[in-house]
Amino acid sequence: MPNKKGGITLAGNILTDVVKTVDCYPKIGMLANISDVSRAVGGCVPNTGIDLKKIDSSLRVTAIGKIGNDEGGEFLLSEFDKYGLERDKVKVSPTKPTSFNDVMSMPSGERTFFHARGANAEFSPQDIDVAALDCDIFHIGYILLLDAMDKADETHGTVMAGLLKAVQERGIKTSIDVVSDSTADYKAKIIPALRYSNYAIMNEIESGMITDLDPYNKDGTLNIQNIRKTMETMASLGVKDKIIVHCKEAGFCFDVKSGEFTASPSLNIPKGEIKGSVGAGDAFCAGALYGIYNNFSDKEILDFASSAAACNLFAENSIDGMKSAEEIKNMAAKYGRKEIKLC
Repeated sequence: MPNKKGGITLAGNILTDVVKTVDCYPKIGMLANISDVSRAVGGCVPNTGIDLKKIDSSLRVTAIGKIGNDEGGEFLLSEFDKYGLERDKVKVSPTKPTSFNDVMSMPSGERTFFHARGANAEFSPQDIDVAALDCDIFHIGYILLLDAMDKADETHGTVMAGLLKAVQERGIKTSIDVVSDSTADYKAKIIPALRYSNYAIMNEIESGMITDLDPYNKDGTLNIQNIRKTMETMASLGVKDKIIVHCKEAGFCFDVKSGEFTASPSLNIPKGEIKGSVGAGDAFCAGALYGIYNNFSDKEILDFASSAAACNLFAENSIDGMKSAEEIKNMAAKYGRKEIKLC
């Protein structure tokens, strides 16, 4: 890896979450009352990027993506400025609005999402000056939710795969993340990108869709054997360095070069302290990227990432719960880890 002066660049989905608290979910044609409206950042770039800056404010974090020329875009740029993300590479679409989720939140905690793809759908390699990248890690997400990047490409399989190859040729490590979509063709969109990824970070459902190996047994317990087989298959498909898979119960890392498989249980956070889980995957990803960037051991990466994900549970939105690196390292001593069989 280079001299670690360039930090981490995050590219991909940038959006806002407009959370509306409703008293019920109405039938078609009926009315529900909205008692509260709030706005927060969402998507790979804002969530993971701001989490990284909250973990370590000295870390250089650069944002790349596309927004609209509207209030939502201005809000996102102001949040990047607030937390110190470099955002001069964020492009503005002249025709599409900033991507957003209308989130209908019930008193029970259940949520329904209405997603507008907006400017994210236009985001393509033409919006990235690969020759000007000066980071050490280039992380992009989410595969399956970036229409232009997910398009088929005759040479590389997908447009995103071609971009990742170009970034690797610059000597920059590449990393990918995925969104869960029950209707998507996971194999067609993800496998080409694996070929040009140094790191692949995703959850157990997303990774299992690549191999059709169920990460769970019939009784609902984790099938560690299938998770490991899936990660080994991902390595055979081209991932260069590490594959990291996370779920509610644990995190797993497969080191491609050594063949070592590592597991770490999640923190045992009491249910009464949990306020939300939106953005927990991005928080885990931020912790994993921070550990990779700082040459943590695989066990240290997973321990740190799972503690970072646990921070997310203490807030209703995606970023407010994140803590500093030192606080994250101390969380396991306070809460302990879940007791689950990891073999």
